Amino acid sequence: MDRDEVMEDLKKKLCIKKIFKNEPMSKHTSFRVGGPADIMVIPETVEEIRTLLSCIKENKYPFFIMGNGSNLLVKDKGIRAIVIKILDNFNNISVNDDIIEAETGILLSKLSNVAMRNGLSGLEFASGIPGTLGGAIVMNAGAYGGQISDVLLETEYIDLEGQIKILEMEKHDFGYRKSYFNNGSYIVLRARLKLVKCDREQINKKMQILNAQRTEKQPLSFPSAGSIFKRPEGHFTGKLIQDAGLRGFTIGGAQVSEKHTGFIINKGGATAKDIIDMIQCIKQKVRDKSGVELETEVRIVGED
Repeated sequence: MDRDEVMEDLKKKLCIKKIFKNEPMSKHTSFRVGGPADIMVIPETVEEIRTLLSCIKENKYPFFIMGNGSNLLVKDKGIRAIVIKILDNFNNISVNDDIIEAETGILLSKLSNVAMRNGLSGLEFASGIPGTLGGAIVMNAGAYGGQISDVLLETEYIDLEGQIKILEMEKHDFGYRKSYFNNGSYIVLRARLKLVKCDREQINKKMQILNAQRTEKQPLSFPSAGSIFKRPEGHFTGKLIQDAGLRGFTIGGAQVSEKHTGFIINKGGATAKDIIDMIQCIKQKVRDKSGVELETEVRIVGED
């Protein structure tokens, strides 16, 4: 089926208000760039996800799963797929002693605040990360010495057959910014986290310190996707880029941040091509200067 036929099929089978055609991905990514998705669906229930996956399988139409779009760069011609956005409709959370159970559309900022209010430590590192719990699990997000794999007990997910399964901690295949879910063939739905009981004021103070460091050191007033590159072993990415003479370097509307050279920012009017060209330029300059091969952390998808 072509896109319009798939769109009509989805509308018949799904009682979802939020089905969009030619949806600009610039509205859904923190970089504020990106062409249109063929179709975007924002489901509200697990049953809707199950029905949606069935339609995708039946129509043999490609799909792509996203959360808050904070680690995502969509190319200028967009995505020839159904984009499934898991966010606000999946943000329920419960606390039982030192265990938090949360749906994976919840923002990490909200999750870490709930932990703090309940006197539970272990998520302070996540308080300033703009992504969702689901995205954090998929990429094993981390900052300031903490990462989601440190506190995760198990993940509930749905496979392409619509079967809901549980993955125990040891089977997540966590590594640096990677996990079992990296191939995009599953949708993570819910997770259980084990934290440590601690004084609430002490947790709050640590969160405030970390957030103050972010504000001081990161270009939070500009659209970006956070750290563009993974940290090479034995090196600091920002220093490698700075030593290559690229602080403030600009291509179109994209700029290497003057505040933190590990960030590429959208100074205004940037295209995805500007950012991708910048990424390639940084890789080349760093390789020439230091011999280090940088690897992107941001996910780049779509058509040029």
